[in-house]
Amino acid sequence: MTPIIDHAETDDQIASTFEVMQQLRPHLERAQYVPLIRSLMASDGLKLLVLSEDGEVRAVASYRVMNMLYCGSLIYVDDLVADERVRSRGYGAQLISRLKDEGRALGCSEIQLISRVTREHAHRFYFREGFGIECFHFRVSLS
Repeated sequence: MTPIIDHAETDDQIASTFEVMQQLRPHLERAQYVPLIRSLMASDGLKLLVLSEDGEVRAVASYRVMNMLYCGSLIYVDDLVADERVRSRGYGAQLISRLKDEGRALGCSEIQLISRVTREHAHRFYFREGFGIECFHFRVSLS
């Protein structure tokens, strides 16, 4: 069956992404997941893009459109994860392709994301998808 890519908009659609998203974000708790996503949708314009096949969620991307002084509009990808049981089947690449199409349609100049330095497999994937490393991302904990 051909994969279907669509936005999760209902509570049930959002909830269906939990198991896959938790593979990337293990600290998430099921009971708080839908309210958290709904809150981010309302406050930050977060969107969930879901790739499903045979009625099963295979990959998820959360993203938002941002405006920056140095580049104008961009798509910022918060999370991109393919179900570990079905990785290397092109699902992540299909989500990236759809995000690129959406970015172009919205007049965005680029897509950005952050990936921890320890995620070497993810880095190889991003390089294959045309991403490059252009800057350092600095952070400091406030707790």
